[in-house]
Amino acid sequence: MTLNSTSSTLAYFILGAYLHIGNLRHLYFMLTALLYIVIVFVNISLIVVICMNRSLHEPMYMFLCSLFVNELYGSSGLFPFLLTQILSDIHTVSASLCFLQIFVLYTYVNVQFSNLAVMSYDRYLAICCPLQYKTRMTPKKVCLLIIVLWLYSCVKCLITLSLNIHLKFCGNIIDSLHCHNYLIVKLSCSDTRVNNIYGLFTTNISILVPLFPIIFSYMKILHICFSGSKQTRQKAVSTCTPHLVSLLNFSFGCFFEIIQTRLDMNSVPSVLRIVLSLYFVIIQPLLNPIMYGLQMSKIRNTCKILCCYKMLTIHRDLTLT
Repeated sequence: MTLNSTSSTLAYFILGAYLHIGNLRHLYFMLTALLYIVIVFVNISLIVVICMNRSLHEPMYMFLCSLFVNELYGSSGLFPFLLTQILSDIHTVSASLCFLQIFVLYTYVNVQFSNLAVMSYDRYLAICCPLQYKTRMTPKKVCLLIIVLWLYSCVKCLITLSLNIHLKFCGNIIDSLHCHNYLIVKLSCSDTRVNNIYGLFTTNISILVPLFPIIFSYMKILHICFSGSKQTRQKAVSTCTPHLVSLLNFSFGCFFEIIQTRLDMNSVPSVLRIVLSLYFVIIQPLLNPIMYGLQMSKIRNTCKILCCYKMLTIHRDLTLT
């Protein structure tokens, strides 16, 4: 569909990456809904566990709580939309909803990277400066860091949207399963130099700003590992492994999403393209709570205590009745 190049308004976009799935749509709908339910359940469960147990009100767990909240936020910006599109015969989305989804998903990505960067700095202080940890990573500083990383991400994405909303469009077909800022800018008939410069600037900032504390922290941690005792190495490995896995996993998903929108990927099977294009916002919210929940003994033990308490309560109620 081609629009008049003088038109400054656009009612809707068409998502062109959905395959014709026919009778399988209900199966895909149930699988997607099940995946979303699991993601919501595991993330909310760990948020509740951290909030209820005062012994978990430490910097590391507060940053984890922010991470889990962000994963709920990001997955909720995609899954209900996907479920609606799977059941629909016409894959359209209103312009306002499309821009809202861009804001949610881009904020999610920025918060995720920033949160992981702050967590790496927290691990550096805990391993390399254990005696100064409580004075340098106070609850007040933790709250301030979490507020700043969320505000920084929201403001950056709001500026991106403000540059895009006033664009004039020559088309409305997006070759994606969800709304994507870069693909929308490509549809514009307007002068997009400012959008492209700002987009390139924010992409580099989004990568380089978190990358600096991550590299700095792990260089210091590696130095301590090689020069420290066996106990220090074991502590570093046990506390840093989940963070490194999470960081590499999320970086891979985002990297493929960026490459896919900028290069010709027609040689890659459609199903594989679809899975990898959603990887960054599906696997991460599922992997992190399970990985951290299994890896960290405090979270694991609190979950066991809460489950046992719930079972005893149910047993007592059944006995009384």
